[in-house]
Amino acid sequence: MKLLRVGTAGAERPALLAEDGTLRDLSGVVPDVDGALLADEAALARVREAAAAPESLPELDADGLRVGPPLARIGKIVCIGLNYHDHAKETGADVPAEPILFFKAPDTVVGPEDTVLVPRRSVKTDWEVELAVVIGRTARYLDSDEEALEHVAGYAIAHDVSEREFQIERGGTWDKGKNCETFNPLGPWLVTADEVPDPQNLPMKLWVNGELKQDGTTAQQIFPVGEVVRYLSQFMTLYPGDVINTGTPAGVAMGEPEPKPYLRAGDVVELEIEGLGRQRQEFKDA
Repeated sequence: MKLLRVGTAGAERPALLAEDGTLRDLSGVVPDVDGALLADEAALARVREAAAAPESLPELDADGLRVGPPLARIGKIVCIGLNYHDHAKETGADVPAEPILFFKAPDTVVGPEDTVLVPRRSVKTDWEVELAVVIGRTARYLDSDEEALEHVAGYAIAHDVSEREFQIERGGTWDKGKNCETFNPLGPWLVTADEVPDPQNLPMKLWVNGELKQDGTTAQQIFPVGEVVRYLSQFMTLYPGDVINTGTPAGVAMGEPEPKPYLRAGDVVELEIEGLGRQRQEFKDA
């Protein structure tokens, strides 16, 4: 299933993208798309039943309708740094022996076509297309990568916008270069795991002002999805509605020759992952 949330910011309603391409209102079936839904097998069964007969759901007019983040009330966003072989190579970094972890606050999340703000005093705002993993079952001390994948509810596109000077050159942790307002567009859809049989075989691309910058695949991940979920469960409990951003392939501004083409107000970034949809953001000054 392709689940999404539509409407004005803060007042989104749950929706379903049916197989025939129509947008259907799910608000009569479930109150929202969130961790509570993903953990509730009975509620998910109702959604699957409705998806099998989408004509039973009211059709929504998609024209001019804002698409919000596909997941409400996100618990935490755990991010994996330097998780692609080609990205590590382009930045001159050693391949990490274990996953590099940092966090993004849930309030960085915006919709897939919402405006992204270039922070004040920023000179190195960068782009990163990423596969987001959404947890559907509480995960603690998982024993295997296979078991870990059973705890995944679905997948989405995340844009891990980053301010490299704040992240790398200002001391401390990476977090202050990752948590600026609007720095995690998510969506358009939450695609349930049954529609993604192999998360390690997903082509992903990103364009800046129409120029292709990233053209990669999740096959390049150093730590695959199952390993990442299993690993994280050794250090923290993952709950339904938690999100994991799993890293970006080569092609970021930081990896280009000088002068590096960091983002400025007026730039337009578009990104897609096969089967998970497409995003488009215009950048403006904060």
